[in-house]
Amino acid sequence: MNKNHKHAAKGFTLVEIMIVVVIIGLLAAMAIPAFNKVRYTSRYKAIVNNLRQISSGAQQYMLEQGSSAVSETQLEGTSSFNYVRPIAIVNGETYSTLTNITSATTQLSVSETDGTIVTFNM
Repeated sequence: MNKNHKHAAKGFTLVEIMIVVVIIGLLAAMAIPAFNKVRYTSRYKAIVNNLRQISSGAQQYMLEQGSSAVSETQLEGTSSFNYVRPIAIVNGETYSTLTNITSATTQLSVSETDGTIVTFNM
């Protein structure tokens, strides 16, 4: 045993710490865009699902009420005829623009706060 060196050096060197930081940075650079894509896709699908619900409720309303047109506000509410559950706003989209859904309507569209237009073909 060498008496000049009683304790072995402990801890990490600067190079080892820098390598770990670079690896974490690379992992984050790959994970963040994937996370944003999944987040966008889930918001988009939620909006399309809302439009699908409105479309289904509008068709049911027009059949039951003998009407040829309906607005989104007539479908949602506390009346005895609830055709659509309360719509959860996902990305600031406005469903109040769906004011004249008719039996000839083939597509519903809403715009998100960032200007993206989401459509659903009936």
